[in-house]
Formats: sequence, structure tokens, C-alpha cells
Amino acid sequence: MISEIIKAINEGKNFLITSHVRLDGDALGSELAVYLMLKDMDKKAVVYNKDHTPERYQFLPAAHNIVHNISDFEHYDTCFILDCSDLTRVGEEAEKIGKIEKLINIDHHVSNDGFCFLKMLDKKASSTGELVFRLMQEMRFKMTKDICTNLYAAIITDTGSFRYSSTTKETFLAAGILVGEGANPQRIAENIYESDSPARLKLLAKTLSTLSLDLESKVGSMVVTQKDLMETGASWEHTEGFVDIPRTVRGIEVSVLYTQRGKDHFKLSLRSKAKVNVEKVAKKFGGGGHIHASSCWIKGDIETIKLQVIEAVREL
Repeated sequence: MISEIIKAINEGKNFLITSHVRLDGDALGSELAVYLMLKDMDKKAVVYNKDHTPERYQFLPAAHNIVHNISDFEHYDTCFILDCSDLTRVGEEAEKIGKIEKLINIDHHVSNDGFCFLKMLDKKASSTGELVFRLMQEMRFKMTKDICTNLYAAIITDTGSFRYSSTTKETFLAAGILVGEGANPQRIAENIYESDSPARLKLLAKTLSTLSLDLESKVGSMVVTQKDLMETGASWEHTEGFVDIPRTVRGIEVSVLYTQRGKDHFKLSLRSKAKVNVEKVAKKFGGGGHIHASSCWIKGDIETIKLQVIEAVREL
């Protein structure tokens, strides 16, 4: 399949590149790396995202070229759909994007059922960024410093700075090559992990006060409410990484972050250590993702939702 993807790249003229809503480092780094590769190949390319780029990722090379409105989807002959397990994850323009002649899906989510004919899927890969790296290696494409910066950012964010179980020998080899070709680990890490706003820290303080431990302290959870956001002046993007905090408690197997998006509407982010497959928990509520990192949406009051999630984890 990779040879067919390379053929589509060589034959294509006008490329659209997109990813999922609520952007993360893997989505953005992968998109921008592909964009820069295509531009270096003298192809016409546009990165379209429904959501705006979170502040911490605006330093990524070419991030300022991302657009959020497109009216002429029929203009594109090829579309890269990156880090998406399902076409609907790109947002409200999914139907129009789905009509583009050639769709190329590069992804590593367990819940991906192969919705594109042209696809590069590896559920054991650390990140979509690592898969894009493999593609460029297969193409023997000479990666620039800017491309390496984007791919390194993609890999470190989706591996939790090389801490997660999906991190393999191949992941480290890829990272080593990217650093050797110009990615600066210190600068990238400082921009992503050491550039918090006062609003985020104030929100974190409020969120930590909601920490609860359940199932004999095997499940840790926190809640972010709309009221907290208003009082601290923070935004939803500032909650990135909060879900990992309960998991740092000794004995915790599953970490859950409940973020309120409406009066009775919550997004759940789930993380786990070695023993629990949280993708199964998310799937029970209509979501999905990875074995140790998944998400879903649930309607209801927070206490009822918590009981439902705890029971789902207990069953595992």
C-alpha cells in the first residue's frame, strides 16, 4: 500500500491536508511535515483544520499557513487525512472532504477500521508522526530542519516524551535521525511543556481540588467545569495534559479527566497503565482511540457519569 501512496503523491497536483478536531501535537506536527514535504516537491498544498491551533503549538514551522475556512473542496485531487480513525473526526466538512478523488489516511488508532482505500495504518506505532517519518524514509525524501522539527514534536507529544508503552526501538531511531537532521529537542520541549500561561496554572489549581480516587485507589479522576474556565480566564486547550496527572499517583491504573462542554455534556479523556484497555471503556460510550489513551462524550450529570465510567472500568 505504501507504494500506491507514493504513486498518488507523485501524480497529485492539488493537495488538501487535514486532521481531527481538538488538535494535538501529533496531528499538527504530522500535517505540517506533510505540507512542507509537498511544497518542497513543488506541489500545491493547503492545511485545513476546523479548530484553531493551540497556543503551545504555534511555534511549529509553517503553523501560520494553516487555514480554517475552505469553500472550494472540489479544487483538490488528493487529500491526506492524518491521525484520524474515522472521517467524521475532521469535523463538519467531513462529507465534502470525503468526495475528494483520492483520500490517503495515515493513522495509528486501534479504533481505525480502514475507511480509506489508500491507507497507512499501524496500531502499534507510537504516533502518526512516526508513520509519516517512515513514509518519507521510503520515499528517500531529504527532510529539512523544519520537517524534522514538526515530526519530532509529533512523536514526543504522542509518546508522553517517550514514556508510553507504544514507544519502541523504532521510535527512538526515528527521533535520533530527526535530531541529527536538525530538530532541537530542548527548544521543542520548552515550547510545548514549559510555556504555560498563568490562566492554565490557575485552572490546574482548581482542577486538582476535584481529584478523587475510586476502586480502592485504582481509578483517579478530575473534573473541569465551564465555571472554572470562566473564573480563571482559561480555554479548553489549557486542559491538555491534565488527564495524565492522576496517573502519577502510586497504585492508579486508570486516569480520567471529565471536561464539561455543555450543561449536561462531558468529554472524557482516559489514560491507563499496563493492565487496562481504556479503548474498550471509551468504545462502550461511543468513543475510541488507543489501548492506553482514549476518549468519548457522555450526556448526563457528572455524578451519574462517574458511576457509569467506574462500573465500566470495574468490568475490565
